[in-house]
Amino acid sequence: MGSAADRLREERRKVLGDWAAFCLRCGAARRWFEASESELPSACPGCGGELLRRCRACGSPFQSAFALACEVCGATLRGPEVGGVRIRRAVSPEPPP
Repeated sequence: MGSAADRLREERRKVLGDWAAFCLRCGAARRWFEASESELPSACPGCGGELLRRCRACGSPFQSAFALACEVCGATLRGPEVGGVRIRRAVSPEPPP
């Protein structure tokens, strides 16, 4: 049996979409289902920037709209900032026990 976070993640994917796409220019994001991938625009409706939905290196879709690197091959998807704002907070090392 998975954790509560895993169950919540799966429920979100069933309702909102299995995969994420984001604009490389403005950071706008949306979720999508595999069956409706062809309906996704290639450009962001808001700013016209490229809407990335698959890794350029290996073609894998990604789960998180905040992804910086491909989960499958490790290729960089985008830089750590959009519009001067960090996409993810820096992870600090855990203090020793």
